[in-house]
Order: sequence, then C-alpha cells, then structure tokens
Amino acid sequence: MQSGFVGIFDSGVGGLAVYRAARKLLPHQAFVYVADSGFAPYGSRESAYIIRRVTEIADALVNNGAKALVVACNTATVTTVTALRAKYSLPIIGIEPAIKPAAAISRNGRIVVLTTRRTAESEAVAQLCVRYGTHVQIMLQPCPGLADQVEAGNIDGEEVKEMLRQYLAPAVSLANDVVVLGCTHFTFLADQIQNLAGPQVTIIEPSEAVARQLAHRLSSSKMISVNQAQAAEAFYTTAASPSAVGDIMSKLLGRRIEVLAANGLGLASIA
Repeated sequence: MQSGFVGIFDSGVGGLAVYRAARKLLPHQAFVYVADSGFAPYGSRESAYIIRRVTEIADALVNNGAKALVVACNTATVTTVTALRAKYSLPIIGIEPAIKPAAAISRNGRIVVLTTRRTAESEAVAQLCVRYGTHVQIMLQPCPGLADQVEAGNIDGEEVKEMLRQYLAPAVSLANDVVVLGCTHFTFLADQIQNLAGPQVTIIEPSEAVARQLAHRLSSSKMISVNQAQAAEAFYTTAASPSAVGDIMSKLLGRRIEVLAANGLGLASIA
C-alpha cells in the first residue's frame, strides 16, 4: 500500500457517502476506506466501546501511512474526534449533524434531525442545539434500527419504508421545513425521506461539506495530490465476509468494488 493516502472510516457502509463526495472533489487523491462492519452498530453503543474501536482504526490507518483522517460517522465524531486530534498532528476531519446551516435556511423555524441514539444524547449535539437553536425549534429524532437496514443493503424494502414513516411522523406533525440527516447511513435513503417529508421540506446532508473541508485542509497543508497515478483506492471491512460487504458497498456506490479483510491493515476482523 502506498503511503500518503486519506483514510476514511465509519462504523460500516454509511461513510461511503463521504467517500463518494471526496473522490469526486479530489480525483487524484489516494483513499483507503474502512468499514467497521464487524463491530457495528455504533449508534446504540456506550462511549467507551466507540472510543476503543475508533482508536484502533485510526492507529491502523496512521501506521499504514495515512496523511489525513476523515471520521465519516456522526456518532464516532461527537464521541471521539477531540481525543483523536489531541493524539495526532495530521489533519482530522469529522462530521456532525448540520444544525447550523439548517437553522440558517429554515423559513418557519422548525427543524428535525434524524440521528442515532448515541448522537442525539451526545454533549456535542446538545451544544450545537444551544448555539444555533436560539431562534429555531430543533427536534432530535433518534431512528433505532434504520442504519442497520442500510448496513444490510436494504435501502428500498417495505420494512425501511415503514420505519421512515414512523420516524418522520413527528416531523410531519411539526410542519418542519428542514430535515437534517444526522447519520451518514441515512444519505442513501434521502430520496425516500424527501418523498415522505414532502417537496416543501429541504433535506440537508453534509457529505459534500466534509469533502470541501478535507480539500481545504489538504491544500492549506500542501498535501493535495495532482498526479492521476496516485489516485488509488482500497476498501476494507472488519466483517467476517468481505465479499458480502463488497456486494452491499458496490450497490451503494453504483459500481463494482473489491472489499478486503481489515487484517490486511493490522485490524482484527470478526471470525
């Protein structure tokens, strides 16, 4: 594996939304993506568990030559990004629910944030709500089980549709005008969420903003790759069956990719 790549990781496949945006914006950059599918989900886990998993993944990526890290998971970011930045000197970009831009564009002052339980309960999100919620009403809507459906590749089944109807019901009754996707997995359900919420509702998903921040940090550190020959990509998973995860990731990306066992990075996989 060549050094000088950007490491992107998530509890599973949801962070592919960030990878897709970053690849489009930085076509000459080498990327390594890690899906911690064998130890997912993060959204219902205790903080100590998430910190342990994120630290192991970050260590593996840095030890293999990463020049920057992207924590492409809202739950992991709000739980661990401060500690990661204290540990490493390289650029570390996180992702958090886009409450600030939602508050800025809301017309009627009512915002709904679809998220995991751990993200909704985090101090980081509480601070975002205090900071940007002075003139808007913010409803945090945990969506247990929804990320698991995406993780299994189920993005258009009846079970997913019913879960979305249930989780969006409070948003509809609130007559909100902005829905924030506070979990990267939910990005792959954006069209269904839009259909259920209605055309008058704006959906905010921060993957492109994260990609722009990554590009800015690489550029300011003079680490932007300009050589097409460096535009490699590699995908890893901690799941027991990389091929099965590969099928799901290929479906979400809309092209065929190969997914390798994470022990190739020095990470333990589920047996």
